Amino acid sequence: MEHKYREMENHTIVTEFLFLGFSDVPELQLPLFLFLYLTAMLLNLLIICIVCADQHLHTPMYFFLANLSALDICTLTTILPKLLPNFLTNNSYISFSGCILQMYCYYMCVDTEILLLTAMAFDRYVAICNPLRYTIIMNKRVCVLLAAITWVTEALEPVPHTVIISQFSFCDSNVINHFFCEITAVLKLSCTDTSVLDTMTLAASVISGLTPFLLTLTSYVFIISTILKIQSAEGKSKAFSTCFSHLTVIILLYGTMIGIYMEPSSWDSTKSNKLPTAVYIFTLPLLNPLIYSLRSKELKVALKKALSRKPTYVSR
Repeated sequence: MEHKYREMENHTIVTEFLFLGFSDVPELQLPLFLFLYLTAMLLNLLIICIVCADQHLHTPMYFFLANLSALDICTLTTILPKLLPNFLTNNSYISFSGCILQMYCYYMCVDTEILLLTAMAFDRYVAICNPLRYTIIMNKRVCVLLAAITWVTEALEPVPHTVIISQFSFCDSNVINHFFCEITAVLKLSCTDTSVLDTMTLAASVISGLTPFLLTLTSYVFIISTILKIQSAEGKSKAFSTCFSHLTVIILLYGTMIGIYMEPSSWDSTKSNKLPTAVYIFTLPLLNPLIYSLRSKELKVALKKALSRKPTYVSR
């Protein structure tokens, strides 16, 4: 296994990184990840196309769902195109600049998804707690503004971290115990003091992670309180069904985030949080469209309509 370094000012500087990946089950990597990638891409593209094509789905909930599908595609595209060729060629190297870019894109996608699901929680809060003013509050301009703020804010948020990491020295090893440039796995290889970055990361986690979580939790406290006040069982069931899919996705997202960053392996240099990270990257983009499509009658109707539509031919 050849390590690639560059001599610079009497120091040995890493210019490429090598991924260990899932070395325990190499024969399963390519077919499994290729299946998950293609299926998730197809389902999310289908969601986007249906929402755009059907006028009945031009509502805030489905607008945010289309954004979520676009984000899932972005997350998959950040990791899989580099990972799949590595399986075929057994060349798991990535350049230093490519690693920094992949790290930025991944954390931009993670933070954007958290904030986007927070905006969706606000949408469900208005729909259930203030239904008479829903169309006024959640108008087209507000929805576009929320989505734009989400994408732009989280595109800027990881920039300071990735710029600082790009200035670090990696002089002990170039072997990343992961399948992509995950920040904790990369920093374990650095011979630069990371205390400043650790403080910045903690502050960013509070702003982009804990704050949206508390806002989402607050929204659902009001939502559940409102649902419990509904007299009829049918009314309660209907109200709860409108937020069930979103709540399920929220639980899956924060559950995997806790698995990634709260388990001991996040601090143990000899271990890696590859499994929970793989669940987030490869499984959630597949489950999100399935969860929404299985629970949404409007989406099912639109899908059946699209599949049953006969092509029209122009006679010459």
